[in-house]
Amino acid sequence: MQKMGTRSIALILIVLLAATACSKKKPTSLKPGKTSSKTGLAYNGKDGFEVKQYKALPAGPDLVYIEGGRFTMGSLEEDVMARRDNPKRTVSIQSFYMDQTEVANVHYLEYLNAIQRDSSEEFYAKALPDTNVWYNELSFNDSYVTMYLRHPGFRLYPVVGVSWVQANDYCAWRTAAVSQANNQKGAAAASGGKKKRGFSFGKKKKAEGEAVAAADAPAPQLRIESGYVMPPYRLPTEAEFEYAAMAMIGTQYSDENQANSRIYPWDGSTMRQPRGRKQGTMLANFKRGPGDYAGIAGKSNDGAIITQEIRSYPANDNGLYDMAGNVSEWVYDVYRPLSNSDVNDLNSFRRDGYQDEAKNYDTKNSNSMVDDKLRVYKGGSWSDVAYWLSPGTRRYMDQDSATAMVGFRCAMIATGTHKE
Repeated sequence: MQKMGTRSIALILIVLLAATACSKKKPTSLKPGKTSSKTGLAYNGKDGFEVKQYKALPAGPDLVYIEGGRFTMGSLEEDVMARRDNPKRTVSIQSFYMDQTEVANVHYLEYLNAIQRDSSEEFYAKALPDTNVWYNELSFNDSYVTMYLRHPGFRLYPVVGVSWVQANDYCAWRTAAVSQANNQKGAAAASGGKKKRGFSFGKKKKAEGEAVAAADAPAPQLRIESGYVMPPYRLPTEAEFEYAAMAMIGTQYSDENQANSRIYPWDGSTMRQPRGRKQGTMLANFKRGPGDYAGIAGKSNDGAIITQEIRSYPANDNGLYDMAGNVSEWVYDVYRPLSNSDVNDLNSFRRDGYQDEAKNYDTKNSNSMVDDKLRVYKGGSWSDVAYWLSPGTRRYMDQDSATAMVGFRCAMIATGTHKE
């Protein structure tokens, strides 16, 4: 009996020790602990190495988390343009964030208002969208030239007439604007109070002899290690856009074996809701055929002859709106016909000035248009037939050009692990 009691006590002690060991939380990026797990030295000690406990910042406004994975990049449609520039290929994409919607007129006007106050007149003029993209000698679109960008009735319609260069400038400004708010939070957390902060984008205007008040001076930039520095907003890469648009996560019911792929950002080959209360209604805004931009008036109409308000059509399985139709969208990549074959199979991206250089194309004799200023746009628009709504299709345009059919949205890398 005494031996049995001793054994029981020993077993209890072993269980308690195991439970204590298991209850000790493992270090994470957000909560690394108070000491180094490799050296045993204390963090935030006299040696000055700071590893603060950190509460993850929420994702930037309107951003949706896109879980990474593999997918088949390239067109599933017939190559009607005979370019052979989008062959199918399996690639993998790291998790990232993407805007839930396209940048709308009101968002771009917010940007114009900010840079008009803080930047040079020259920079402001360069940022203005080309509203003449609506003008056509043989169409009466004149009212859109003056009304589309600025009239309140079009506030939440996607901005158009914006070049690839202008879209990138918007991304840089948005980074500064969101970082300003995070800098305020970080400075307040560090000082225990709130301080007035400001920032400028481009060249700040100052009257001759005018001094900038100390309170309006740019806030000291926080270090990346502080955790309050937001990753930069940018245009999505072509692979990211295509991956996010396909939303293949919605086809994974039980395992990784996918019995079908997607032609569009939704299941099936039809452009209408196949079932439910809204059966028969259009899933996107596009041109149905020659002269047919919406169908006859009524229930079967897609609701828009030109563009339509963001969020007017169902989101895809990633929670993203208008990844097909409404307006096509700029992506980050320079255009090359062999991109799908040349780019890496991880986080695929075609940057300019590297491999398959522009000098290899005979632009001088007008035998080719390919150079380092051609940028890819994807997604199909209100003026495109259904073929271009397939995420695998790709087109290109000069980075300084703009049309009434192309807009944009922003993306951002995901830092650390993601928890709902």
